[in-house]
Amino acid sequence: MNINEAILDLHDIQGNIVYGYGRWGYPLSRYLFFKIKDKQQGMEFVKGLVPLVTSSAPLDKQNDGIPPLATTNLAFTYAGLRELGLPDESMRSFPEDFRMGMKARKDILGDDGPSDPENWDPIWQNNYDVHMFLSINATSEGDLIQRFDQVLALVNRTENGVELLDGHRDGDGKTLSKYQSGNAIVIDGKPTANEHFHYVDGITNPVFKGQGRNQADTVGAGKPTRASANTEDGWQPLETGEFVLGHKDESAEYPKAPIPRLLSYNGSFMVYRKLHQNVGKFTSYLKEKSEHFGDDKLSDDEKQETLKAKFAGRWSNGAPLASYPDYASAIKFGEQWQSATDTLFYQSDATSEQKKQARLIYQDLKSKRSGFNYANDTQGARCPLGAHTRRTNPRGSLEFDTDGAFDTPGAMVNRRRILRRGLPYGDSTDRTDNEREHGTIFMVINASIERQFEFVQQQWINYGNDFKLSNEKDVLLGNHDITQDGAPNGRTLINANKSLGQPTFMCSGIPRFVETRGGDYFFIPSLTALRMIAEGIIDPT
Repeated sequence: MNINEAILDLHDIQGNIVYGYGRWGYPLSRYLFFKIKDKQQGMEFVKGLVPLVTSSAPLDKQNDGIPPLATTNLAFTYAGLRELGLPDESMRSFPEDFRMGMKARKDILGDDGPSDPENWDPIWQNNYDVHMFLSINATSEGDLIQRFDQVLALVNRTENGVELLDGHRDGDGKTLSKYQSGNAIVIDGKPTANEHFHYVDGITNPVFKGQGRNQADTVGAGKPTRASANTEDGWQPLETGEFVLGHKDESAEYPKAPIPRLLSYNGSFMVYRKLHQNVGKFTSYLKEKSEHFGDDKLSDDEKQETLKAKFAGRWSNGAPLASYPDYASAIKFGEQWQSATDTLFYQSDATSEQKKQARLIYQDLKSKRSGFNYANDTQGARCPLGAHTRRTNPRGSLEFDTDGAFDTPGAMVNRRRILRRGLPYGDSTDRTDNEREHGTIFMVINASIERQFEFVQQQWINYGNDFKLSNEKDVLLGNHDITQDGAPNGRTLINANKSLGQPTFMCSGIPRFVETRGGDYFFIPSLTALRMIAEGIIDPT
């Protein structure tokens, strides 16, 4: 093991933190929220759930080497911890962002207009009802239902001391459910990493010390150094304390955490956001604007795909614009990627030699898909300065000193990285529809909600000054304004790429493609802290 590698107690850290469940093949989920009506019954409920809670240890090394068919994890709002009787001194030691909760931070997050809390799902309409979060991830619908029934049995044992809350809009947006579902989008019978705008999602989640990842996995997912961007020695894992409390972060300090130490150690903070995607608006806007964009030698479909890539910074198949700036090269990447992944993961009759060759191609393409920076694209000719992926992970492109005096080109960005979890929800087969419930359950894990998630949301998604774009917003996630007449008023500048025949192009009249439908801030305790909460033995003295 590398001497700089952190050693983590993976059996104490809750699952879905160190590794996302998608890595292990859990495409189905249900998210449940509870109100604790009686302190003692609430503690008994948590105690009954602890044996079901999944840790961050590799799933094939739990339960005698048999991965569980369903996972379960718990988290609490500030109000929920208070209802469970945590001492006042411990409660006061939580960071202010967590104590306030998401709804009170709406101005920072840009949750206005259709995203205002008054328009959220009914479950989020009361500040003090949601006390506890429980997630179930499963390999099949039957396993999902079985674990859900186990949880319901524990609720029934509390004699109305714990209430499973309903109020999630589902289906047509009118039916209310007792859980929020999340399911990987299935294409050709296979669960995919796609979201409802048909981009491949979750490509470069951060790699940090203690995960036990190979050095190759850090390419594009760790923090950049001065070395070449697409080589292994050009990237290093982030410090553990950016994501797990009780460990040193990128400033070589321990992140602010509640007391006593055992309450916070190996825990983290989670942001839960239900994001509705206006698929109809996105589809029609893209079609309308792409008619006037780019090289006339491109077909209408090629123009549309190119403009779509400019919005995200990646093509629909995940190829980055920084490395694959034209349509033809992106298509070739996609074909090679599809062939390699099919051979490796789906072709049972593939020979060992075929799998060996496919693995080499897969590793090479994976490195190219993640291992890039914007050093040779400072003006945004390939990837626009305001593209979504460039905003949310600038990969060292925001540094002021570029003469190599320091080996930290991404120093500011390294402190703004977030772990993205969650799954899509709903059905967007009708590409003209905005009203039905379809979107993304967006869950963020970070050590500091304010420094990491809120900074990215406020400064990089809903403001463009760091990218010399004044007050332009992220095309995909920005809270775009409207005119006095009610017309959409968002805009973004797409820089010229003369070598590809793409003149400077201004997209105006951008509507709000994504709207917040609810959410809150949660604390994820370690397994040790969960047991202490259940026993009522948190002692800050």
